[in-house]
Amino acid sequence: MTVQTNDTLAMRKAYISQTSRRSLMLLIVSTLLMASFLIDVSTGPGHYPLSTVIDVFLDPLSHGVRLKVIVWDYRLPVAVTAVLVGALLAVAGAQMQTILNNPLAEPFTLGVSAAASFGASLAIVMGISVVPVIGGLLVTTNAFVFSLLTCGFILFATRLKGVGSETMILFGIAIFFTFSALLSLMQYWASEDQISRIVFWMMGSLSRASWEKILLGTILLCIAIPFSLLRTWPMTALRMGEATAESMGVNVARLRVEMLICVSFLAATAVSFVGTVGFVGLVGPHIARLLVGEDQRFFIPLSALVGALVLSLTSVISKSITPGIIYPIGIITSLIGVPVFVSIILSTRKERLS
Repeated sequence: MTVQTNDTLAMRKAYISQTSRRSLMLLIVSTLLMASFLIDVSTGPGHYPLSTVIDVFLDPLSHGVRLKVIVWDYRLPVAVTAVLVGALLAVAGAQMQTILNNPLAEPFTLGVSAAASFGASLAIVMGISVVPVIGGLLVTTNAFVFSLLTCGFILFATRLKGVGSETMILFGIAIFFTFSALLSLMQYWASEDQISRIVFWMMGSLSRASWEKILLGTILLCIAIPFSLLRTWPMTALRMGEATAESMGVNVARLRVEMLICVSFLAATAVSFVGTVGFVGLVGPHIARLLVGEDQRFFIPLSALVGALVLSLTSVISKSITPGIIYPIGIITSLIGVPVFVSIILSTRKERLS
């Protein structure tokens, strides 16, 4: 009896220690994100001290109308969009990796971004809209709809008999190459000006930031994260394998459908906001998994924070490489993501060999 009590106390102590460590990781990454956000707002063609930026936050007119316009109308929407889109992509990637049980799954690798780029190019070159929209929303709406349709196709594929997680990745690769070929066809038909617009879209940019988009993305994220947290136990069980999850009473097919619907809106919204931004949905969850493991209660929130931090730092880097020039964020995220992508492949290979 005493031995059992001691074992129970030891297990409880270990659980509390592990929970405290994971909570500390959330706090540390949140602090780093706040620091990166402030640096992002203060960085640009005209550099302003952090103290000045904070003053303008607290009192927009404290340093004059000019600085208010620079901070609140230009820099702040870009910095907030970087945080928001990074979180959207990372949560989508985390959910995809969990339900497909594959560390390489994310919106970019499954062809969602390629579909969005084709939708945007269709609007730019042909002026074709898949839904009735007003002028300025044509490109964004097309990108959103094609992203949503692609996720819908992936969702449909999960309902087919004999389709496992590895088959889903192959579907994603097929989708990626299909839309890449269609995108090349659009570029072949396009004029020089249209090609420039397509390439700019494909590189990813935060310059399309607006408070309306931020409001929409924030609402979606505030729905998606609680939606995911309510399913932390079955999602964690699924990471142990489909058979194990089903033996615990988890309806795997239903869970995948629910989470893929959530992923569809997250990925489609993020890509339609800023264009093609690859590997954020891969890097964010991968780092979060290294820090807190597979416990979805911590994994999902930390993935969102890490993804937001990665894209916020990317925004800072894009404005700091060459003074007066802002580089497309898609280029930088790809340079960051490719080494991580290769490391995941190599680590997966070592696990299979062992």
